[in-house]
Amino acid sequence: MLGLDPVTFGYLQTTFGALQLLGTPVFGRFADQRGARAAFTISSLASSALYLLLAASCSPALPGVALLFASRLPSALMHTMPTAQMVITDLSTPEERPTALSRLGLCFGVGTILGSLLGGTLSAACGIQCPAIIAFVANLLGAALSFTCMPASTKAASAHGQAAPLGGPKASLFDLKAITRLLLRPGVLRVFLVKLISGFPSGLFMVMFSIICMDFFGLQPAQSGYLLSFFGLLLMITQGLVIGQLNKHLTEEALLQASVLVFCVVGLAMALMSSVLHFCLLMPGLIFSLCTLNVVTDSILTKAVPASDTGTMLGLCASVQPLTRTLGPTLAGLLYRRFGTPVFGHVQFAVNFLVFLVLWRQPLAQKKDRVQ
Repeated sequence: MLGLDPVTFGYLQTTFGALQLLGTPVFGRFADQRGARAAFTISSLASSALYLLLAASCSPALPGVALLFASRLPSALMHTMPTAQMVITDLSTPEERPTALSRLGLCFGVGTILGSLLGGTLSAACGIQCPAIIAFVANLLGAALSFTCMPASTKAASAHGQAAPLGGPKASLFDLKAITRLLLRPGVLRVFLVKLISGFPSGLFMVMFSIICMDFFGLQPAQSGYLLSFFGLLLMITQGLVIGQLNKHLTEEALLQASVLVFCVVGLAMALMSSVLHFCLLMPGLIFSLCTLNVVTDSILTKAVPASDTGTMLGLCASVQPLTRTLGPTLAGLLYRRFGTPVFGHVQFAVNFLVFLVLWRQPLAQKKDRVQ
């Protein structure tokens, strides 16, 4: 509608990724210091601002491209998922945490399916601005509910650590030394690097997924939507049922090794696939690895830091995805143009095979309880 060329669209995606990358750790620290109520309210208000600007960019009477880029600015404060993960972490025991975090992901799967279907229906029936306006109103409602119903802080409810009182003195939100110091705690940096390195190849594939659907699979937009709905359904099943059951019988280290090993197998299959049917067959393994990697590493990392810093730690974890979104388009585009779709499978197998060897030879030394 706005006539963006691929280069300008790439700039838009990079802007969004960079703002999220810079905002997640700082916003996580804000959630630790100011509490869940303030974090949820501000995140919902930022989402409302984004969708309002997005709706305005569709108006012929307004400078659409400028407003479209301006709509990316509030994304620096849009971090509802890490905030929800912080609340779950504060209210769950270490043993329950992987299951609790996976159930939170179930909500994301529901949103992926219902949002895609509702957005497409509303766009066709009422115009392209309608989904953005509905999202604007929904996020305003979310901000009101957060402000009126959410407890000021969930840190006091944690039985494993105490946070400073909300009215007490606060360190600077932008104290980068305090943020990066968490990565230097025993066992943290290694798990964080596993999360980053193991998931990066699949992130490259997902960056190019829409182009692969059109060029490699030959799918129409509607068919790509059905594929995304299948993706959301698998996400719901994996996070709502599979991970919780596996967590009852396996340690977090075993689950982490399993996710990396399945990544290797999926990478080999991806290098050999030639049709969308092949991709549908390997998608359950891909979803299992992605979900398990994220849930288990988030759980391990939040146990390795004090209760007062779980929001900051989850903010650092959440920065992995926007990092891929920022660096991925250029690298993925170059690989795809030169080597084609199979290269993503080769890279995924090679990287995760090396990660698996490291995990196998040097097992993680996990602590049973959260650091005091």
